[in-house]
Amino acid sequence: MTDGVRDLVSASWRRSVAADVDPERGLPPLVYARREVAELRAGHPLAEAFPLLQETLVRIADEAEHMMVVTDAQGLVLWREGHRTVLHRAEDAGLVEGTRWSEETIGTNAVGTALAEDRALQIHAGEHHVRAYHYWTCAAAPIHSPDTGEVIGIVDVTGPATGFHPTTLALVNAAAKLAEKHLEARAALRDERLLSRNLPHLLGLGDQAGALLSPHGRVLAAQPDGWLREPVDLGPAPTDGMRVALGPLGEGVVEQLAEGYLLRLRRAAPRRATLALRFLGGDRPHGRLDGRRIRLSLRHAELLTLLVLHPDGLTADGLATLLYGDTGKAVTIRAEMHRLRLQLTPGLVRTQPYRLDATVEADFQTVREALRAGRVRDAAALHRGELLPASEAPAVREERDSLAVAVRSAVLRSADVEALGSYRRSEPGRLDTEARERLDALLPPDDARRPPPG
Repeated sequence: MTDGVRDLVSASWRRSVAADVDPERGLPPLVYARREVAELRAGHPLAEAFPLLQETLVRIADEAEHMMVVTDAQGLVLWREGHRTVLHRAEDAGLVEGTRWSEETIGTNAVGTALAEDRALQIHAGEHHVRAYHYWTCAAAPIHSPDTGEVIGIVDVTGPATGFHPTTLALVNAAAKLAEKHLEARAALRDERLLSRNLPHLLGLGDQAGALLSPHGRVLAAQPDGWLREPVDLGPAPTDGMRVALGPLGEGVVEQLAEGYLLRLRRAAPRRATLALRFLGGDRPHGRLDGRRIRLSLRHAELLTLLVLHPDGLTADGLATLLYGDTGKAVTIRAEMHRLRLQLTPGLVRTQPYRLDATVEADFQTVREALRAGRVRDAAALHRGELLPASEAPAVREERDSLAVAVRSAVLRSADVEALGSYRRSEPGRLDTEARERLDALLPPDDARRPPPG
C-alpha cells in the first residue's frame, strides 16, 4: 500500500491516468442503444447463465438496496436488475445497458478493474478514479469460458457505499464460480451431442490422423487417441478447408460440421528415394539407395536398366521379351521382380505395370542427357565403359551398342581434344584407331597428351 491506498487501486489509478480518463468526467460512453443490447444478449454465452445469476444475486441485492450488473468481456453492460431506487440512481450515473465500464473509458471501477486484473475484487467509494462515483461501492468477479478459459464477462453487485455488506464480494465470487460450473455442464452436454452426431466423420478418416473440435477449437476426440491434446487456434472466422498450424505436429485442414469442426492432419508428401546406378564398365554393376550401397546381380541390374529406359513401366510379358527374346516367360520375371523388390525400399518398384518410384541417377542416362544437350566433353568423360558389358539380354545389348556408337560419333564430329582424350582413356576408345589418329592430328608434336606410338 502507498499513502493508505491499496496496491490494487494505485495500479488501477495509474492505468486510468495513462488512458487519459478525466477524474471530473462523470459518464461512461453509451456504445449501444437498448434495442441493440437485446440482440447482443441473445447471442452472448452468458445468456445461458443469467437465470442462475438472477436466482443467486438479484433477491439479495434487492433486499440490500443494491443492484446486479452483468457485462461482456469489454465491460459493456448487458443486464442490470435490483432495487428500484438504486436502479434509478444508477441511471443518473450512467450505469445502464449499452454503456462500457472498462478502465480505459471510465477509470477505476469494479467491472473495469476486475477485467484488467482477471480476479474478483471490490472498489469502495473514494477508490473510484472518477469522483462522481465515490457514492458507490461495487464488488465484481470475472466469468470464464469453459472452452477457452478466457474471460467472457463480469458479474457485479453495486450499491451505496454506506450500506455495502462485507460479505458481498464473497457472494459475488461464488455466483461467478456457479455460473462457470453451469456453463461447463452445458458445454459438456453440447460436446456429447457433437460427438454422437459427428463421430462417424472422424472414424471415416480411416488410418489418417484427425480430431473432432468444439466450435472454439477444443479437442473432443482424436484418432489415433492422444495424438492431439492442445486446443487448436481456429482464429476469429474459421472457414471450410482452412489450414491451421499444429506446431511440431505439422499442419491440419479444417472441415466445418453442423456443430464444431473435423480436423484432418495433412500428410506431408513422402520423400522420394534416390537410386543411383553405376552400370557403365567394370565387372560388377552396383548402386546406392539413399546413399547406402546395394549389391546387385547382373539379372537385377538388367531389370533396373529396362525400367530406367521405360519410365512409364513395363508388364511382366514386356520385360520377359526384352530380357529373353521370344523365349521369355512372364512367370520368371515375376519371381525375379519379387526378389528385387525385397532387396530395395518397399514401394520403390511399383507393380501393374512394373515401374520405378524414385529419383533415379543412372550413369548411362546421364551420358544420354549430356549428348542431347551437346555437352560432348561430359558425355565422353562419363562413358567410362560399355553398359553392363556382361549382359546378353537383347534390349540391354541394343542400348549398349546404341550408346557406344552415339558417344563415339559425337566425339569424332566434335574434333574436341578434351573429348577425344577422355574417349581414348575409356574402355571402348582404347582400341579405336580412328580416334587415335584424329587426336594425333589435332595435337602439336610436343604435346604430352599425344597418344604413344603403336
